[in-house]
Amino acid sequence: MTNRSGAPVVVGVDGSVSALDAVRVATREAVARERPLRVVHALSWPLVGAALGALTGTPPEAGPRNHAHDIVDEAVAEAKKVAAEIDVVGEVVDGSPNPVLLQESHDAALLVLGSRGLDGFAELLVGSSAVQMSARASCPVLVVRSEPRADGPVVVGVDGSALSTEAVEFAFEEAALRGTDLVAVHSWLYPTPVGPGDIPPLAYDIDALIAEEERALAEAVAAWAERYPQVPVRQRLVRGAAARVLIEESASAQLTVVGAHGRGAWGGLFLGSVSHAVLHHARSPLAIVRHRKPGQG
Repeated sequence: MTNRSGAPVVVGVDGSVSALDAVRVATREAVARERPLRVVHALSWPLVGAALGALTGTPPEAGPRNHAHDIVDEAVAEAKKVAAEIDVVGEVVDGSPNPVLLQESHDAALLVLGSRGLDGFAELLVGSSAVQMSARASCPVLVVRSEPRADGPVVVGVDGSALSTEAVEFAFEEAALRGTDLVAVHSWLYPTPVGPGDIPPLAYDIDALIAEEERALAEAVAAWAERYPQVPVRQRLVRGAAARVLIEESASAQLTVVGAHGRGAWGGLFLGSVSHAVLHHARSPLAIVRHRKPGQG
């Protein structure tokens, strides 16, 4: 794993309980990676602030800005409770949440978000916003759902695509950092038509199909297993729909990792109903890997 000096773990905060859960997880990630922690709150104060400012004679943004700094200070203090030695800075950044966090992701090793929020980040994981963040961030995104379990494996979805390879690498790194094992999961379904006029074969050689899927799974993890010999690896080939398989596997995981896009059974993971199912129903924190710049590990 290469190491780009100075790239922080970034966590978005808004004063919610979910954001503080994310701060605790982000702190542990930063310590394990020997990275600084950057706490960010996006301040997009409402128009009503301007009206109040005009009536009171105070700067219209004064109240929201003071509150924003209180939110950041609380988050920084929470990080210090988890790891007193952590190198942490907090900042209030003007702008709407998605643009602010996307900009932050350009220079981050990891972006950590709570699954629910208030104020500035309230809409972050509702509807299309979560898909946009997962698909557009320039670093891996870790979505936290309450306090995660300390035991269990790192689970990664594998389909052989380029982004799946990135996700597998990230998952091995996480398993090594956490001192746990890795479960590489590849789901498969019977061949189906993929376009107008396509006709599926009338018969399948099931043994050959399974053997091919097993080979693809083994090849997807082989190089990383050699690079991380300290990480025990289990390979699971499961017949079923990608979202259902991933959600089921996440129930016993301390972290689930997927690529933002893929092919085959995992191809629709962040499109439409499948993405919403994973974001809303995964039982563990969910890491979404779009692409990684050199040294983001």
